[in-house]
Amino acid sequence: MKTFRCEEIMCDHCVSRIKNGLGGAGIGHKVDLEHKTVTVEEDSQAEKAVDILDDLGFSAVEI
Repeated sequence: MKTFRCEEIMCDHCVSRIKNGLGGAGIGHKVDLEHKTVTVEEDSQAEKAVDILDDLGFSAVEI
C-alpha cells in the first residue's frame, strides 16, 4: 500500500475523476478529500497510478 498527497484535490468532482481514472484501470485505491491523499492498495500498481493521476492533472507525491 502506498499513499500519495495530491494538493490539487479540491472537491467531490476531483474525487470522482480520480475514482473513475484509477478504477477504470483496475487499480484498487482510496481517495481522501479532507487530507488530499490517494492510497493505492497494491505497491505494484503505484507507478501506473501516478501516471494516471498525472494525466488527470494531479501531482502525486508519495508520503
